[in-house]
Amino acid sequence: MTTPTFASADQARAEELLARMTVEEKAGLLFHGMASVGPGGKVLGAGDPPGVGGPTRQLIEAGVSHFALMGPASPGDIARWHNEAQEIARKNRLAVPITVSSDPRHGFFSNPATGASAQGFSQWPEHLGLAATRDADLVREHAEIVRQEFTTVGIRVALGPTLDVASDPRWARTLGTFGADPAVVSELALAYVEGLRGSSPVEEVAAMIKHFPGGGAQKDGEDPHFPYGREQVWPGNKFEDHLQPFIEALRLGVTQIMPYYSMPVGLNLHGQSVEEVGFAFNRQIITELLRGQLGFDGIVCTDFTLVTDGSVFGAPMIARAWGVEHLNRHERVLKILDAGCDQLGGEASPELVVDLVADGRLSEERLNRSARRLLAEKFRLGLFDGSEVDVDAVASRVGTGGNRHRGLTAQRRSIVLTDDPDAILPLAEGLQVYGEGLDAETLSRYGQVVPDPARADVAIVRIDAPYEPRTQGMELFFRAGSLDFDDRLLERLAALNAQVPTVVDVFLDRPALIGQLAPHVKAVTADFGASDEALLDILFGRVKPDGRLPFEISDSMDSIAARREDVSFECTVPVYPYGHGLHASPQLSDESPQ
Repeated sequence: MTTPTFASADQARAEELLARMTVEEKAGLLFHGMASVGPGGKVLGAGDPPGVGGPTRQLIEAGVSHFALMGPASPGDIARWHNEAQEIARKNRLAVPITVSSDPRHGFFSNPATGASAQGFSQWPEHLGLAATRDADLVREHAEIVRQEFTTVGIRVALGPTLDVASDPRWARTLGTFGADPAVVSELALAYVEGLRGSSPVEEVAAMIKHFPGGGAQKDGEDPHFPYGREQVWPGNKFEDHLQPFIEALRLGVTQIMPYYSMPVGLNLHGQSVEEVGFAFNRQIITELLRGQLGFDGIVCTDFTLVTDGSVFGAPMIARAWGVEHLNRHERVLKILDAGCDQLGGEASPELVVDLVADGRLSEERLNRSARRLLAEKFRLGLFDGSEVDVDAVASRVGTGGNRHRGLTAQRRSIVLTDDPDAILPLAEGLQVYGEGLDAETLSRYGQVVPDPARADVAIVRIDAPYEPRTQGMELFFRAGSLDFDDRLLERLAALNAQVPTVVDVFLDRPALIGQLAPHVKAVTADFGASDEALLDILFGRVKPDGRLPFEISDSMDSIAARREDVSFECTVPVYPYGHGLHASPQLSDESPQ
């Protein structure tokens, strides 16, 4: 197994700096805090309106030097924020530069916990849409552009790619994956990691691959951000399938990895039962499997907020300390470090580590081990040798016409034509068109827009895949639960189709039961993040549909409930098999992988 490699000069510089650091300064390295970009790119401080993660200025002054940017912000504001934050850091005793990370910022869907929609960055389909193209070269090109645009604004760590295998159709994180086939997930993840690398480390965006050892096998398809979704299960004994993409990515020498929130239930490895605690608290998973068996010696950063309770959008958000809820904050930090992790994601409480060292529960040697890895990565990425970015260059390098065009091309290629029994597609340009869920001005470039379906030659409707709205706070952003389309929607579509031939496009963030739509309309397409222009180019024949489903589609929720959570392909006769796509190029078998 290839392990992360650091130049001897970087290691020597890290060792020299480590020798001069106090316990407090070392402790600051172990926290990967959250930060919001203030108005105009301001770094928020104690006297400013509260932002995610607390007062960033004071955290930097206290020695925290890793921050994940949360929420939307323009590229220019991010660059200005970055430079001000680095200026604050340079005033500290040892002038340790900050490392800035981010979830994806180049798609359409926005969830505060998983990524922001593009706002000035070039816009691409979500990763599930890239999987629908099954084109590793396209994925590599996408990641290269992400690298170019991220480094321009100062983001040097990508919280991803997500290597989870989307085996359970109900799982809310499916959209951020490369689909349900472990082999395809591995292939595309490798291309993505390669694309994030520049010609040298100083041009690189480091990939923090996640969520080790695989997050798709959630009990009942629920998400472990929440207590009811904390359990991960493997009734089909497919643990190795979920682990495989990580094994392949580690061969590339990635330097950072993030374990998932979940606690394994009933997992047995090498004849031993695995402790039923969250993966980041689990020594068997982090030290024995990841570091021992797989030989990884890079940075392990936990998923966010495992230690400290908080609130999100006015609702309580308890720490995801699954299986160790009874431990206090100090004990949780100690168990995470004992498990073999180096850094606590979403936390900013260095005093907890300082206390553990002071009372003898955590040795300074153990603290040094993680601090050494984190410093070496900063040196490897060249952050000590000039971390300021050129704000004036943002406009010419981020969200450029060329990058936007490439993103639009990828959007078109990702759209899947699932049903067209009467071959009404492509539509003739100039028809009278009634639209729902589309921008009227964009639609007018393809046909004559009419407000009344009775006057139309065709209707085009864009809808979301179904989900069960949850209660409050962060839950509102996670689309989980039933994949059944509402009867009222089906009746409304049928009535519309009785008036005028109707085409429906579904934002397919999960494997919704789109077979329920087909009897009620003339044609169905699926997108995974696509603009109106991209969709209309497909519907009106300017571009041929070429996307293929990155998962299989079942016939009913009863069938889905009967499936084993860790098994990707378990429908005897799926309504739509993996790889289905009418008129798509013959690059995939129409048969589901086994």
